[in-house]
Amino acid sequence: MRKIFCCPAFLLTVFTASAQLLTKIEKQVVTNIETSMPATLQLLKESVDINSGTFNIAGVKKTGELYAKELTALGFAVSWVPLPDSLKRAGHLVAHHKGKKGKKLFLIGHLDTVFEPDMPANPFTMLNDSTATGQGVNDMKGGDVMVIAALKALQKQGLLNDANITIYFTGDEENAGSPVSVSRADFIERAKQHEIALAFEGAVGLDKVATARRGASEWKLEVEAKQAHSSNIFGSAGYGSVYEAARIVDQFREQLSKEQYLTFNPALFIGGSDVAYNDASQKGTVSAKTNIIAPHTVVLGDLRFLSETQKENARVVMRKIVNEHLPGTNATISFQDGIPAMPPTSGNEALVKVVNDISLNLNFGEVKAGDPGARGAGDISYVANYLDCLDGLGASGKGAHAPGEIINLNEYPKLIKRTALLIYRLTR
Repeated sequence: MRKIFCCPAFLLTVFTASAQLLTKIEKQVVTNIETSMPATLQLLKESVDINSGTFNIAGVKKTGELYAKELTALGFAVSWVPLPDSLKRAGHLVAHHKGKKGKKLFLIGHLDTVFEPDMPANPFTMLNDSTATGQGVNDMKGGDVMVIAALKALQKQGLLNDANITIYFTGDEENAGSPVSVSRADFIERAKQHEIALAFEGAVGLDKVATARRGASEWKLEVEAKQAHSSNIFGSAGYGSVYEAARIVDQFREQLSKEQYLTFNPALFIGGSDVAYNDASQKGTVSAKTNIIAPHTVVLGDLRFLSETQKENARVVMRKIVNEHLPGTNATISFQDGIPAMPPTSGNEALVKVVNDISLNLNFGEVKAGDPGARGAGDISYVANYLDCLDGLGASGKGAHAPGEIINLNEYPKLIKRTALLIYRLTR
């Protein structure tokens, strides 16, 4: 059963009025963050300069070792969660601090990036006094380092002594090992022992956080038809596989594209006389002649949704469309689950109020929940059914998953301060 984070007593003690000023202790935490920024940026540089593409197992582990050293120095018990060799993933870094006060927090980040060793190098580089570039500097080594910097500022004041916090940095968020029932088993079980999950994927400025994220799954459409001379198309030979696939995909668009938060993208479309498709590599080869009606077509796409109900309803409609065959054709569609959705809840909204109060206390402005449609899926979604969740708390910047990715260094210390005070207020 899902835990609801909205008991009146907690609201009174933690959901402070926005007019409240920072306490003396909180002011000192803010000062600690400011004086430690050179060291924070140095740690960020070191981690960015380690290539940790998802499939670079050695690089992911090396990044984990760098962060493990920092967390061990803060009094956390650190361990590495290995995955079976068959998954071809590095594993996950876990750090736990046992305490007796406040809410049990589960802090989420990831060690891997989309940039593999064979891609062009993009080391940490200062572009100007407020911007830096580097592989994964925003998504999400900036977020990982933010967690460590916030905890350092709290530990310096002895504010972690009674805190109950688990930090879980996965090693394969960008491409989770399959099956996820194995690669996320430990992640989910540990999360269930906590009350609040905070994830540090990239922030969209200072004024928005994520109370919801869409889930992601895949679909595969396979169409068969009669192979015949092209002159007989629309007649005795039927419509062929390409027309049938085009009809189906266009009907998806016609019937479902206006539903809020629901998207479905046909990413690969191949049809012809001889079609070979590899599910693992998501690559295909095809050959055809213009005077032959294409007998085989394969379409691969994704489906994104805000709730399991929305996902299942969409699948019902898609199956119905597929089953309305054009003459001379036959089609089937299959679905593969990926990352579940993180739907908005009252508990998640309550957490926004805490962040908003802190932001106002810091004179950073109002914070509201962002648009779920603006974000993809993330690790926090695997545990959204078990705890109250908030995401988008990490570093801000632009160009994630692309060469030249950047981090906003004007906002970075502000976001670290907000994170430190959020952890403090939730665990006191």
